[in-house]
Amino acid sequence: MTIENKIVAITGAGRGIGRATAVHLAARGAHVVLGARSELEIAAVARQIEASGGKAAYRVTDVTRREDLADLVGLACDRFGRLDVICNNAGIGPISRFDALRVDDWDAMIDVNLKGVLHGIAAALPVFERQGAGHVVNVISTAGVKIVPTMGVYAATKNAVRTATEALRQESGPNLRVTEVSPGFIDTTFADSGIADPGIRAAIQKRREALAISPDAIARAIAFAIEQPNGVEIGSIVVRPTAQD
Repeated sequence: MTIENKIVAITGAGRGIGRATAVHLAARGAHVVLGARSELEIAAVARQIEASGGKAAYRVTDVTRREDLADLVGLACDRFGRLDVICNNAGIGPISRFDALRVDDWDAMIDVNLKGVLHGIAAALPVFERQGAGHVVNVISTAGVKIVPTMGVYAATKNAVRTATEALRQESGPNLRVTEVSPGFIDTTFADSGIADPGIRAAIQKRREALAISPDAIARAIAFAIEQPNGVEIGSIVVRPTAQD
């Protein structure tokens, strides 16, 4: 049971859960390949990891572009010789009521939260097939477990990923592991991700202050799934604050 020397590509790695996961896995000896839209952010994460003695590479990655995911996976293979895990973490949450008719936001969540994960899977599967091994980790959300107002489209994208993840697991055979991780209320910049309604934004921020837990909790859960021995698959993990209803 080890993470040391595993090659892990992570999307949305510049902040929040992605950043925490990259730092934690690198501290455990993984070689991490960071993707995000902000070069400034992922460069800073890579420098932090390398300053602590870890190994990191990065590439600007927009998950809505298939070629960007192919390039991120290619960077892992070119730099480290293989890819052991892809962590599809990038996501956005410009939530709103349906009657606000923020259709562009709906489209953006579909493109990032759903299609972005599919692009990551499509980029990684051929590599995993050649290697005869690999691990897909998809970060979902408890928003898809308990449906609440304003979260309709966001939760729909997350539940679409949940469905795709389960189908992939059933198709995967003995050499591909598939894990879904559903975070609850995590202390991230979710409320800053384009929520237009000031009331909704304030409610999210208030709830975050009241009960959110560190993204490190999700990083540890992802590490737990990755470190299992060959032949052991952690299919689903839900991590949320004990106070979350």
